[in-house]
Amino acid sequence: MFRNQYDTDCITWSPAGRIHQIEYAMEAVKQGSAAVGLRSKTHALVASIKKSSNELSSYQKKIFKIDEHMGIAIAGLVPDGRVIAKYMRSECMNYRYMYDGPLQVGRLVAQVADKSQLGTQRAGHRPYGVGLLVAGHDQTGPHIYETSPSGNFWEYHAFAIGARSQAARTYLERRFESFEDLPIDDLVVHALLSLRETLAAGTELTPSNVAIGFVGPDSVFTVLEDEKVQPYLDMIGLAEAGGGGTASAMET
Repeated sequence: MFRNQYDTDCITWSPAGRIHQIEYAMEAVKQGSAAVGLRSKTHALVASIKKSSNELSSYQKKIFKIDEHMGIAIAGLVPDGRVIAKYMRSECMNYRYMYDGPLQVGRLVAQVADKSQLGTQRAGHRPYGVGLLVAGHDQTGPHIYETSPSGNFWEYHAFAIGARSQAARTYLERRFESFEDLPIDDLVVHALLSLRETLAAGTELTPSNVAIGFVGPDSVFTVLEDEKVQPYLDMIGLAEAGGGGTASAMET
């Protein structure tokens, strides 16, 4: 049997018990530019590689502020990510209007997962081709969640999605236990170092191709792009040159 007999829509099961359209959507996430998320006991942070279609174009936005206490980084189809970001913002605004407070991060992630799952069981629909890393801080502390086009979601200490993300996950797995007590600056450096592991040969991190977003107990979700990223890239350069400062972030 040919595989394409069972991949014309998202409600047809293959004899092997698989739904190929969902797998294709998850493959779109794997092909997107990498994004990482990590947290300490006080802050949650996401960072992403940005791409441009050519040298004359701007870089695509990959990190979106959802509310004062929450933001997302995406990998996969950017238009799908914008639609989900708009939905999340709407839910946060509605909750603030009704209850005069921020929506709990885990509750919103569950709602997004439910919305994603609807696209996997209705004829005439397709799954969202985007994965999210959600960074938020609420009354229960900082959180990093991942959502999948299949409707699954998980909470992590640190995680990476997108192209060549396994290299970033290996970096994070070796070091995540040290993240709990790190200040936000060192956490940003770790995020950049893990992202660097996902780059193709001959490509370097620059202020133009990377974005960072973080939130903490005393700060709203803040996005760092362009010249605001440069000081952290300089910290990495100094550490590698033996200048100290962030040397601890470079330890294996």
